[in-house]
Amino acid sequence: MQADNFEKPIVTADVVLLTIVDRRLHVALARRRVPPFEGEEALIGGFVHVDEDKDVDETVARVLMAKTGLKKIYFEQLASFAGLLRDPRGWSVSIAYMALVPAVRLVDSTALMLRPVDEVRGLPFDHSDILDAAVGRLRGKGAYSTLPMQLLERKFTLPALQEVYEQVMGVNLDTSSFRRKIAELEVVEATDEFEAPAPRKRPGRLYRAKRGVLMFDRTI
Repeated sequence: MQADNFEKPIVTADVVLLTIVDRRLHVALARRRVPPFEGEEALIGGFVHVDEDKDVDETVARVLMAKTGLKKIYFEQLASFAGLLRDPRGWSVSIAYMALVPAVRLVDSTALMLRPVDEVRGLPFDHSDILDAAVGRLRGKGAYSTLPMQLLERKFTLPALQEVYEQVMGVNLDTSSFRRKIAELEVVEATDEFEAPAPRKRPGRLYRAKRGVLMFDRTI
């Protein structure tokens, strides 16, 4: 039998888009409009367009733009999920990605539903497994990298930075130790700006991530 006669698998890109809302890690879900699992909440995803996507990164960028209206969202490839039973339509391959975005950038994405990751259950296909893999990646890698900073706006206060690391790592961090480590690792730099004034609160200085710094050789 010639190779052209073999049935081709379904190939999609699925994106675990994570953000922090009310001090909790959330995932963005979209309600499926077509079968299978029509009407159910699922991860953001779409088919690979072989006529226009030169690679899966382009697929992901296109899908994120279509589903969120946003460009320049941080994302990285997570893993591949494949098999006969994961999709009722037949043998399928999903190339899964993790994406991170500040919640403030999602305010106009009315088609998305933000759910706390620890409350999400029973997603269609194997999306629950993909979500678990993404959360595990973020929490493991976040302890020794600047990855959690992708959940912040470009400029942030040190309390906001500590909070996002605590949410990602799932632990409470001593403020003095955290700030000392951040200073020693030289991963952020101070700006000349301060956060907006608030009643009975001294405005905090704004910081930003240093360019080119991603991983460091010890945990936060």
